[in-house]
Amino acid sequence: MKKNGIRMSTLLICSILGIALLVLAAAVLLFSRSYQQQLIQTARTNSLRTVSQVSATVDHYLAEVKTVMRTLGNEMTDSEEEREEFFEVFLRTRPEVVAVSTYGPDGRLSHCYSELGPPTGMEADGVNLSLDLKRLHSEPLGYVSAPHVVTFFEKDYPWVITVVSRMKEGRGDQWVALDISCSDIASYISESGIGHRGYCYLTDINGDIVYHPQQQLIYSDLKEEDTALIASLEDGSYVEGSVIYAVKTLSNGQWRLVGVSHLQEFLAESLRQLGRILLILAGLVLLATLIVSALLSASISRPLRELEASMEQFEEDADRFHYDPPRQGIREIRRLSASFRELVVKLQQLMKTVREEEINLRKTELRALQAQINPHFLYNTLDSISWMCEQGKNAEAVEMVNALARLFRISISRGHELIPIRSELMHAESYLEIQAYRYKNQFTWSIDADERCLDYLCHKITLQPIIENAIYHGINGLVDDGEILVSVKEDGEDILFTVRDNGSGMTEEQIAAIMQKEQSDHAGIGIKNVNDRLTIYFGPAYGIRIESEPDQGTSVFIRMPKVKEEADYEKR
Repeated sequence: MKKNGIRMSTLLICSILGIALLVLAAAVLLFSRSYQQQLIQTARTNSLRTVSQVSATVDHYLAEVKTVMRTLGNEMTDSEEEREEFFEVFLRTRPEVVAVSTYGPDGRLSHCYSELGPPTGMEADGVNLSLDLKRLHSEPLGYVSAPHVVTFFEKDYPWVITVVSRMKEGRGDQWVALDISCSDIASYISESGIGHRGYCYLTDINGDIVYHPQQQLIYSDLKEEDTALIASLEDGSYVEGSVIYAVKTLSNGQWRLVGVSHLQEFLAESLRQLGRILLILAGLVLLATLIVSALLSASISRPLRELEASMEQFEEDADRFHYDPPRQGIREIRRLSASFRELVVKLQQLMKTVREEEINLRKTELRALQAQINPHFLYNTLDSISWMCEQGKNAEAVEMVNALARLFRISISRGHELIPIRSELMHAESYLEIQAYRYKNQFTWSIDADERCLDYLCHKITLQPIIENAIYHGINGLVDDGEILVSVKEDGEDILFTVRDNGSGMTEEQIAAIMQKEQSDHAGIGIKNVNDRLTIYFGPAYGIRIESEPDQGTSVFIRMPKVKEEADYEKR
């Protein structure tokens, strides 16, 4: 199901999410047009607000300058020494003031106070060309000039605006002019950008540019402004193509502040905001989808997943598996679960029957293998007794018969397949005694067993075939004395039997041949028989392993589990 199909919960989530996304897309399409209009209106409002704030700042600055002008007009009545002392302090505290000048009725320069030194034109004609006598006559209370360059200082040509005001009564038609550096007003305007690309600039009431932050580009004809359009617009905000213009007339009535911004920039920012909103909406849709799918999963897909998981558990451990079908939920799923439970019960019953038949078959095979060992061993032993009788060694023959009786008594073991290791060692010892009579002075033997291992059970007649093979195929025919060593010790949760001899040894091919010989073969039948019995009874992890080299002897390792009761393995 996982590899070849789609989960139901995934299908539900995808379906609900697809529907939600379609609805959301339709809503966005319907909303986009009105939202775009709202964005344009918001951009116009923001532009006009920015321009109004800048114009208020400039108006405030100019109002402050006029207040200073009134103070200066009062100071002009004092004595010459007091005026010079006052203006020295004044110019030091107001670095934005370039010069303070007074003019007579004919426009001639009377006095000039400046940190830049005395004006060069004062000794010549005493006329300041930047003073507009026509405006003085038309605006008798004074005016604010456009930005211009002061030319009557010898080395400095500052860019200023001039605020002209009539001196207080009693002084005649004399005027006081305050030349202020344009840098302050320029900074107010230049630093008030509208967005990343927008800017502000000053024009007069005729539309001519008074100040522009990109003045050099204007003079170089690299940039131009539509001054005619600006002159025709009333105060407010306007959209012309992709540009937003915001216009505000200053309180002096002579200057207008113009803000220029780009509609695309506002739209891009708003679209980013819209994207964030859509992302939030998409998250909410996803959350709602997950909630709805979770509810559906609780009633449909989750029971199916649980049933699938139960099937996988049944495949992994069919014997101990138990399944309780749900009693609530969708009717079809409950019927499917009940059918699966019936299937599990029937399969477990069938497996139990098959297992019982396998146990009976295994017991039959074990008895058949045991029956093969007994005649083979009996033939060899009786052959040894017959040989001793022929040699007239009757007493030794009697000892052999008694040893054979003990050996068979242990072999029978009252019908048990497993006997204590202590008994199996006695069985092996009886067999070695019997063979020692036949091969007298030809080999020695010893048994070394760990006392902790003697009460565990092992399969009967395990060591005798191994010892028999060591005598017949290893030691028999040696020139020197043979030696057989039998040991029993613990190895973790297992018991390890070892039978070593110093006989002729075997090659790897001979070892493989012995372990592969069929039961019909006469040579080596004992070793394969023992290995088959151990594997059938205890499992594939147990059995015989042989290590041998030609002329170096052979070591046979027999591994069995630690068994305390025969019933532990009769249940298998």
